Amino acid sequence: MRIARDVAALGAFTALAVAGTAAMSTTASAAPNVTPQGVCGKAYKTVNSVPVGSLGTVYLTYNSANGKNCVATIRANPGSAKPMSAYIYVPATDEWAGDDGNFTSYAGPGYVYGKGYCVSWGGHISNVYVSVENSNCAALKEQRVTEIR
Repeated sequence: MRIARDVAALGAFTALAVAGTAAMSTTASAAPNVTPQGVCGKAYKTVNSVPVGSLGTVYLTYNSANGKNCVATIRANPGSAKPMSAYIYVPATDEWAGDDGNFTSYAGPGYVYGKGYCVSWGGHISNVYVSVENSNCAALKEQRVTEIR
């Protein structure tokens, strides 16, 4: 529950989403130059991203064929395993998915049905946490938060 406690400051939904990902924890490893499409699937196009300081990037992707979004956190410099997470949440449907654990190059994928909905998403690498709320939903302005703990 340490992750849930650390992320709580980023918003109530963030704490809920990241705390639940612990049950899905696995150790992923991949070769350098991992891409969002390599993690999520070739049909997923990158629609948004947010840097995790200088440590990597969280990517939001979308597959127009099935209406699903995917999120992945990818390290800039893969190496020894570090605490990482990736999560996505659809407030309108209360659906969320994510991945959390110690990884060598990426966390994820996490998939949700997002066609026509705002999504909130983010992740962390080591002690740098990022979140994007109300993303990719036209009229609402998204809110981005980066926190170092």
